Amino acid sequence: MNLGAMQVIIRRMDLKGAHYEVKAFEDYKFLNSSYVPVLRQLESANLQKFYFENKLENATKDASNMKFRNPKYLSMLNHLRFYLPEMYPKLHRILFLDDDVVVQRDLTGLWKIDMDGKVNGAVETCFGSFHRYAQYMNFSHPLIKAKFNPNACGWAYGMNFFDLDSWRREKCTEQYHYWQNQNENRTLWKLGTLPPGLITFYSTTKPLEKSWHVLGLGYNPSISMEEIRNAAVVHFNGNMKPWLDIGMNQFRHLWTKYVDYDDSYIRQCNFAPP
Repeated sequence: MNLGAMQVIIRRMDLKGAHYEVKAFEDYKFLNSSYVPVLRQLESANLQKFYFENKLENATKDASNMKFRNPKYLSMLNHLRFYLPEMYPKLHRILFLDDDVVVQRDLTGLWKIDMDGKVNGAVETCFGSFHRYAQYMNFSHPLIKAKFNPNACGWAYGMNFFDLDSWRREKCTEQYHYWQNQNENRTLWKLGTLPPGLITFYSTTKPLEKSWHVLGLGYNPSISMEEIRNAAVVHFNGNMKPWLDIGMNQFRHLWTKYVDYDDSYIRQCNFAPP
């Protein structure tokens, strides 16, 4: 993600009285390899080989696990979410939004929710046997087996309401560091930031009503328009993003209606009007 481009776009927007702050990763001096396990692991020769070398060899002998070898899953931009209390030390609560969501209605109602002392307000995603903890982590490992319920319900990143006071009290970032260190050899989980999130906020997640966050617009064509109309936030998680040619036509307008196609910078991005 280009810092300069983000700053230019924000300056050209009608902010309607809102305050925007665009910061770089380097602005947070505490994010260094002596403190952050992921940064330290990135310096590991074994990890660099796993993600960045022998791609042809891996593709032929380990094709079923190729998705786990995508270096995007080590991006610190993805892992910044585990440092929100330190990034915003004066805040008590914060709303986290992914960059592939569209906000459709006022979200101030989230601040009225009684979090019951929990840290993470999130929409659960499990149904039947799907999206349970067993799908995200290795329950043959004794550490995982001893600490977690394989049938516990998964939840989604994309729109999360965090109580930062509870986060600090529960020492969630320290928990995240502990588990990242335990997983240096990738035997507890393999993919992304959701498994460490499920682990870090295990038993400290408050389920939100599902209309707050409707997911799957980047892969699931069967989401009903009624469900979308009632959603506070819709999430284009998946590969079929609305700005790509492979985006699903029935959902694309939910994003494109906010794009200023007359903007010269937007035109340079090769976005064509629908």
